[in-house]
Amino acid sequence: MKFALALLFAASGVATAQSPPHVVMLIAEREYQTDKTLAIFARQHLDGHYRTTLVFADHEDPNRLDGIEVIREADVVLVSVRRRTLPKAQLDLIREYVAAGKPVIGIRTASHAFCLRNGAAPKGRAVWPQWDAEVFGGNYTNHYGNQLQATITRQPSSPHQQLLLRGISPEPIAAGGSLYKVSPLVTGATPLLWGRVDGHDAEPVAWTYTRKDGGKSFYTSLGHVDDFGGSMLPTLLVNAIAWATE
Repeated sequence: MKFALALLFAASGVATAQSPPHVVMLIAEREYQTDKTLAIFARQHLDGHYRTTLVFADHEDPNRLDGIEVIREADVVLVSVRRRTLPKAQLDLIREYVAAGKPVIGIRTASHAFCLRNGAAPKGRAVWPQWDAEVFGGNYTNHYGNQLQATITRQPSSPHQQLLLRGISPEPIAAGGSLYKVSPLVTGATPLLWGRVDGHDAEPVAWTYTRKDGGKSFYTSLGHVDDFGGSMLPTLLVNAIAWATE
């Protein structure tokens, strides 16, 4: 059975000038259970402040997002997708949203949301290999081993970063999952958090980026189930949504 979308945690119906900002979450990955963790996050942290719609992968076709057309109504899009080859018309909707200069937030596997490791997309499907660099200013290449515990620390804040880092403790914390290799970031990306594993240089873990289309993006490689169980990631995402919609 095809399961379309959507959970509305606040006001429903047609948006009006008085409606709260509309957050649309695109969720299609099997590694980190964000279909569950983001739903809980939305109920606990966004309800009453935003209209939130969750768009999931089709049960019969995991490379199709049911109800993605709602992206046309989004004020901010949050992406938690991993290596999906969408129908061209669906990826075109995302391209149109980005080209309009609207804000994008990505977590964890969003850095490699719409590309394959090797090979071309199946017939009738589309990929966006430059998505990470063009939309997030990122440079995901791989990750360190799961056995290497990553420690996360915050960048000393500047006025630009104060909203995004509000409520984030300066004390180091342990990441829930492996540390992503993302250096060097695209010129213009501004790191907020850094992660380190023993024997290796630090890697950016969260940053902002102003895209060529003028829109602003936020990305964090946090997103493991344990990250949602801590205080840093939920606080960071609340801040990022407020920053994206200000």
